[in-house]
Amino acid sequence: MKIKFDTIEYLNKLKKNNSYFHTFINKKSLAVGVIFLKPGENDTQEPHDSDEIYYILDGNGFLQINDKSYRIKKEEIYFVAKDVPHHFYGNTKNLSVLYFFGGSDS
Repeated sequence: MKIKFDTIEYLNKLKKNNSYFHTFINKKSLAVGVIFLKPGENDTQEPHDSDEIYYILDGNGFLQINDKSYRIKKEEIYFVAKDVPHHFYGNTKNLSVLYFFGGSDS
C-alpha cells in the first residue's frame, strides 16, 4: 500500500492534462485529491455523496456553496456537506486545492 504522496507531482500532471482534478487516494472511507484550475477554467463538479474538505494550496477566487460565495485565499480550509451544490469560480491566478472526501470519490 502506498504511504507517501507528492501533491506537486499531481498538480504538474494536471497542468499538462485536459482534466482539472485528480483523486490519488480512493478508499471506501476516504478519498483525497487535487484540483488545478487555470484562470477562466470552469469547475463542473456536482454535489458529492459524502462530506468534503477543501484546503487552498495557492491561488485566489471564490467558492460558491449553495447560494453563498466565499472569497478564498491560500491556506484556508472549507467544509462542504454532502449533497450540497458548490463550485470554484472567478480565479485570476492558477488555483490549486487539496480535497478530502469522507468516503470514496465515486
